[in-house]
Amino acid sequence: MNRAPPALDPLPRGLSESNQFMGSRNDTPEISFDDPGRHGMAQRVTWISVVVNIFLTGAQVVAGIMAHSQGLIADGLHSLSDLVCDFLVLFAAHHSKDPADERHPYGHARIETAASFALGAILAVTGAGIIWGAGVKLQNLDNLPPVQQLALWTAILALVAKEGLFRYMLHVGERLRSPMLIANAWHARSDAASSLVVALGIVGNLIGYNFADSVAAVIVGFMIVRMGVVFAWDAVLELIDTGLSVEEVDSIRQVIIDTPGVRNLHELRTRRMAHRSLVDAHVCVDARISVSEGHRIAEMTRKRILDSHPSVSDVLVHVDVEDDLDHDSQLQSMPDRSELMTELAPLLSDLPEPRRVILHYLNGRIEAELLLPRQSLGDLTAVNKAEREIARQLAEYPLISSLSINYGRQIFPVKGH
Repeated sequence: MNRAPPALDPLPRGLSESNQFMGSRNDTPEISFDDPGRHGMAQRVTWISVVVNIFLTGAQVVAGIMAHSQGLIADGLHSLSDLVCDFLVLFAAHHSKDPADERHPYGHARIETAASFALGAILAVTGAGIIWGAGVKLQNLDNLPPVQQLALWTAILALVAKEGLFRYMLHVGERLRSPMLIANAWHARSDAASSLVVALGIVGNLIGYNFADSVAAVIVGFMIVRMGVVFAWDAVLELIDTGLSVEEVDSIRQVIIDTPGVRNLHELRTRRMAHRSLVDAHVCVDARISVSEGHRIAEMTRKRILDSHPSVSDVLVHVDVEDDLDHDSQLQSMPDRSELMTELAPLLSDLPEPRRVILHYLNGRIEAELLLPRQSLGDLTAVNKAEREIARQLAEYPLISSLSINYGRQIFPVKGH
């Protein structure tokens, strides 16, 4: 088995709200997962979001109260939830970069996943609260004071600010391939959409439809709940080790099959860890090659996957000799080397001590190869007699499918190596 060193920044999760924009990353230079500037960029964009959301929260809540706009107050609470999420992102970005340790051998990248789940939960709760409050207001429309124009101008200002913040955060998140930043960017886009709805509701209220502002608040609440559920569900899918997409798995499968020395592939498992992924593969090789050659094939398989799929952070390659899912269970019931040699000792008693014994566990039986010293050829009559006796008695060992005897030649090491 061969394992790539653990990486700390696993591949973007499929955020359903942003999948349609993922192709745009090809137009923007991506930042390497090992770039020392990654953490600084994530911190900078998040602090900019913090400043913008502090300003918007204050402006929307104060203006909403002064202008009697339920929708604008709801939008301000949405901005407040953004602020809480920004601090969650800062916390997760700081701790997810911690190196692997004894208790966390794969690193701390899933702190980002936990933060994404918390972000989604906060959004869902915030949205539910807004819907409840607006519903109460809708039951008392006659007692609602008229909305002032200050609310409209504040909503337009919030709309412009949030849309600009969304585009900036999405740009940086895609460069870093960070699902947490991309999720936070789409959170900002949901804010911009909610601000648009609020502005339309305020316009409706100003022209005489008293219910429009509260209806806008309800719509905003549903938008927030939906976004929260999407982010939380994506995080849950990662935490329960959901595999990569069919397209990604097929691409990795083809890379493995095309590796020289790999005869077949009968098991391939994948899972995500934050914005990168992990791969386990069982590859079939020639049953009679050496252990070291099988190890090299596994290493080449691992290297080809890592080189062709930068989002993959860790690869575990298991070498098999048969394309049989039941092969491992059969092996567990077969004798190991010491047990087998003890059983074969009476059969091989007339032969010299072997220099080497090679065992092949294939098709539910064992093939044995004996390498005898060259000197044993001195008495050919005794050797031939012993071989005939072995051939006669071999039928008493049904577990042995074949036994070959080879006589060693002298090995000449290359000088200077």
